[in-house]
Amino acid sequence: MLERLARFLLRRRLLVLAATLAFVVAAGVFGGGAVTRLKSGGFDDPSAESSRAAAVLRDTFGIGDPNLVLLVTAKQGTVDGEAAAAEGRALTERLAAEPDLTQVGSYWTLDAPGLRSRDGRQALVLGLLDTGDEQAQDERIAELAAAYGRDGAATRAQVGGSLQVGHDIGAQVQEDLARAEAISVPLTLLLLVVVFASAVAGALPLAVGGLAIVGTLLVLRVLAGLTDVSIYSLNLATALGLGLGIDYSLFIVSRYREELRAGREPGDALVVTMRTAGRTVLFSAATVAVSLLALLVFPLYFLRSFGYAGIAVVALAAVGALVVLPALLALIGRRIDRFRLPIGRRRPATPAGAAPGFWHRIAVTVMRRPLPVALAVVAFLVLLGAPFLNVRFGLPDDRVLPVAAPSRQVSDAVRANFASHDAAALSVVTTGAEGPAGHAADIDRYAGQLSALPGVARVDALTGSYQDGRRVAGPGPASRRFAAPTATWLSVVPSVETNSPEGEALVERVRGLSAPFAVKVAGPAAQLVDTKASLFGHLPTAAAVIALVTFVVLFLMTGSVVIPAKALVLNLLSLTGIYGAMVWVFQEGHLAGFLGFTATGTIDTSMPVLLFCIAFGLSMDYEVFLLSRIKEEYDRTGDTVRAVALGLERTGRIVTAAAALLAIVFLAFATSEVSFIQLFGIGSALAIVVDATLIRALLVPAFMRLAGRANWWAPRPLRRLHDRIGLSEGGPALPVPQSGPDPEPVGV
Repeated sequence: MLERLARFLLRRRLLVLAATLAFVVAAGVFGGGAVTRLKSGGFDDPSAESSRAAAVLRDTFGIGDPNLVLLVTAKQGTVDGEAAAAEGRALTERLAAEPDLTQVGSYWTLDAPGLRSRDGRQALVLGLLDTGDEQAQDERIAELAAAYGRDGAATRAQVGGSLQVGHDIGAQVQEDLARAEAISVPLTLLLLVVVFASAVAGALPLAVGGLAIVGTLLVLRVLAGLTDVSIYSLNLATALGLGLGIDYSLFIVSRYREELRAGREPGDALVVTMRTAGRTVLFSAATVAVSLLALLVFPLYFLRSFGYAGIAVVALAAVGALVVLPALLALIGRRIDRFRLPIGRRRPATPAGAAPGFWHRIAVTVMRRPLPVALAVVAFLVLLGAPFLNVRFGLPDDRVLPVAAPSRQVSDAVRANFASHDAAALSVVTTGAEGPAGHAADIDRYAGQLSALPGVARVDALTGSYQDGRRVAGPGPASRRFAAPTATWLSVVPSVETNSPEGEALVERVRGLSAPFAVKVAGPAAQLVDTKASLFGHLPTAAAVIALVTFVVLFLMTGSVVIPAKALVLNLLSLTGIYGAMVWVFQEGHLAGFLGFTATGTIDTSMPVLLFCIAFGLSMDYEVFLLSRIKEEYDRTGDTVRAVALGLERTGRIVTAAAALLAIVFLAFATSEVSFIQLFGIGSALAIVVDATLIRALLVPAFMRLAGRANWWAPRPLRRLHDRIGLSEGGPALPVPQSGPDPEPVGV
């Protein structure tokens, strides 16, 4: 199939390139608006108890968690001063008059002491913005921030809350993405030119990466019209598009140049390249795509969006490498080495029977002492992973933003200066109280019990307000919001930080308390508990998908059941080390000053899952390329030691260059000012580096040397299956001319 495709591209290269140019222009025009249609949420499970309780609040009571917070600071004295109080009431009334705002209340209108700071200089105004979809809310919160975030004569108002946090994160992500691209694109182009020692050859992989990125933007634009898509998936689209475009192009271009150096004509060189390296690229891309497909088993659209973007960008990178790049090579021919840099040296292609290079020596050295090398590397990775034993999971909040962000400043003030967390209250909802006014005694007793729980500052209910197990205020006008014909709800205001183990423990205590009716609990802390349960509940399915695909592809590649099992173990070991490093840096806060983020004592719950799928897919990318060359040599000689040494020699430079370039692309996201984007970039880059060095260069040769001929064992039925449908880079060879052009400079 790939040979026929190569011959078609040789004949129709101009047509293919013209169609590609038209696609890129169309994708750029229509996909460029994708950013404005993507969302900044997606961290909760729609089927979880907290989500269902929130739906009851919204549909039955027209109530939701306050998502708009005004922090009002008195310029002189306290917020109880005559001038400050008058401005506070006027501000509350003005906000309540906005047509799309509900549940507007403040310290001055609700007589709620929890909305006043400890020193009396600050007070809060809360509201719920409920207008259209997330895009409409994002636009509206920007308008409200401009209108209300200003100074008065006696007070100064600042706009915060979850909507403003989401708006600030979205704006910061777009700014960070532009910065990362401005860093990674020129740097990777420069390194590609150096790697290939040619400006023409170096520019080709970047063209494939650009095609993958622009095409993925179009895909995300279309998907955003059909379902929720997270704005954070743009980071994966950029990094993987550029990285895999470079990876796949490196293998295609390097094999094409290798065939030219062997003396083939350009057309024949392209056919052989497609039949060998092209086949490996095809199955490698399929493996990476299926690894990312595992993200679709999770109900959180934050993770699902990375699956959408990842699968699209892998498919487009593969199409670029297997269709567009060969068409370019067919057009360029021997001119691929035009504008050659004065680096490298000329030498004939390495004979098939000799491999005296650096990577050959590394492999031989490792295989002379495989057990000490394996033990040392495993011990290092286990030590690196030790901090993961103390991992604490959380959800991203305002502290992922830089301290200068307006919404971050508001939230910091609320955390530091207010005793309770009204904006993060738990909502205890029931639909089993017919005529709730007739259940006043039950509600009174239950509210008192809730208020006596550790970590509760106050409980507001239909029957009044409660603290420390007793009612401190009777029902007032504001209590009517707790009543519906067939339902009621209670607001449990915590005294502990929501995104913390104490907040999770409070949710468990509230849910564990015996209630007079069936209840569901909503609120930020409940969302954290339910999100963790959802992720960990779906993780076994995702891991099984990835493990099965890894095993099947490597079996088809090698005919062995031992090598796939070894790959799974080594990949898990590698990930353990990465997870430990991420906990050490981002949870415990080491390097926080250098990287400029705020350590919260937790790791975003979604990040380990995301890194698991991405790192597994990328490690399989390099595993396929390495094992395909090892298997090719083993089939020729039957010597495992020689096959490993030659396989590592023939792929070592290419894999190292590809891994270095891909790591640079991901490391560009370390410049982000959103902390979990930093974690994503640094974690992915570290996974790539560890896999390309410690795993591929040391542990793979060591374990294959220790296993010996057992590496290639498979039960007889599976062996027969592999003989029929197995994969390899081999194939019938085209004749090689006895003489050819002058040897090309040594490069990748």
